[in-house]
Amino acid sequence: MSKQERDALTKSEEAFMVNSYEIDILAGVWGDLDEADQSRPVNELAGVLLALIDHGWIEVRRLAPWTSPSGENGFQSGELVPRDQLPAILEDAANWEYPEDGNWIGALTLVETEAGKKITRLSPEEMAE
Repeated sequence: MSKQERDALTKSEEAFMVNSYEIDILAGVWGDLDEADQSRPVNELAGVLLALIDHGWIEVRRLAPWTSPSGENGFQSGELVPRDQLPAILEDAANWEYPEDGNWIGALTLVETEAGKKITRLSPEEMAE
């Protein structure tokens, strides 16, 4: 993808791409959306996310527990949420919020794909410009 194509992303699309680069839970996108997008209904934002998924740039996974080789507990992106289940899941506004109980396990997590990395990272040629 060229810089020109990257620059053609909307602010909403950029927010989702940033969160996929960060492997953030879906609720994290609110901090990257501009004020106008923050007031949009979740079904409209779901449409933006689904389009990015359909381009092959983002996957939605469930956050899973992880234990490091040194025994420390943490999180990782877990199982892929099937594309055909996403519209119904994304209609639920609760999936767009941070868990009230603080337990993030199972939260929807945005993960960039290899194709998505071509959007969030500059190529060596672009870096040389």
